[in-house]
Amino acid sequence: MKTSQLDEVDRQFLHALMVAPRASFRQLAAVLGVSDQTVARRYRRLAETAGLRVYGLVNGPRAGWVDWLVRLQVTPGSAQRMADTLANRPDTRWVRIYSGGTEIVTSLQARTPEQRNTLFLQGLPGSRHVTAVAAQSVLNVFTPVEYRGYASALSAAQLSALREASPHPARQEERGEPADIGPAPGTAAMWAPTGATVVRPEDDALLAELYRDGRASVADLAAATHWHESTVRRRIDELCAAGLLYFDLDIDDSLLGVRASVMFWLKVEPASLDAAGRAIATHPEIPFAAATTGTTNLAVSAVFRDTRQLYVYLTTRLAELPGLQSVEVAPIIATLKRVGTWEASG
Repeated sequence: MKTSQLDEVDRQFLHALMVAPRASFRQLAAVLGVSDQTVARRYRRLAETAGLRVYGLVNGPRAGWVDWLVRLQVTPGSAQRMADTLANRPDTRWVRIYSGGTEIVTSLQARTPEQRNTLFLQGLPGSRHVTAVAAQSVLNVFTPVEYRGYASALSAAQLSALREASPHPARQEERGEPADIGPAPGTAAMWAPTGATVVRPEDDALLAELYRDGRASVADLAAATHWHESTVRRRIDELCAAGLLYFDLDIDDSLLGVRASVMFWLKVEPASLDAAGRAIATHPEIPFAAATTGTTNLAVSAVFRDTRQLYVYLTTRLAELPGLQSVEVAPIIATLKRVGTWEASG
């Protein structure tokens, strides 16, 4: 499917789906001014041809978990095999090959210190082909979810109507608010106020189904969890209201005209880190920006039409970030895994 085939209704539909990922086809159709059947057909077509998918995710920092970005330097010629191994693991969320084919970056999530220790001391591949490993803990995510080119396709009136109609919007950060850093892994219940909502082990079946299909019907979710439908609705509402559960959308970037995808590893003066993160999160080219531990402290994923646009961005808006000390640019040359599979706590 070529970019030229993405018409205005497609763009409006994608924007609407990002804002209200669990809205019914009827609700989406009413906002877009088309029929329910039209919306359903376009959803199926984009799913088949562009990998369109809605999925539910746990806000790790708010749940007391820790997300990690792991960079593996490998010997020439071994990246594909190593990346395939990582992509087949249930605990990896995405896997990409960068630069000249000698660096792999993957995203992992650890619920407890014990899981973290198992992950890094035993879980990561040990091989003579791995020459270096660096793990950076994600401290705070700055980015809005609504970053892509279709995020300006709806009018203010359409957005207002859609948000009123849908009880499950994308994550809180779509309003530009950074996520709460939250307590250390495994201490969420300890530090949560009495009666506060937390992610419980019995939520695993529900979260697994929402991760697989964020638009799964309440009836299907009830069947998978063995809960009553009213219990499913109430629990989703509770988790979303607490900021623990949000919904995201995945689609092939090339459909939107993206021809250059990169990772920026930025070093920013600590006093300017929050301001720099908030600033870069407003840039439409940035789907992800997070403060991290490590020798660089701001990890940023960016998408561009071509390398010329990348160059202009590097020499203008990126260079203007407050407190910027250094920039490492790593082109993405292959994405082996976009979204992982849910790993239960047990």
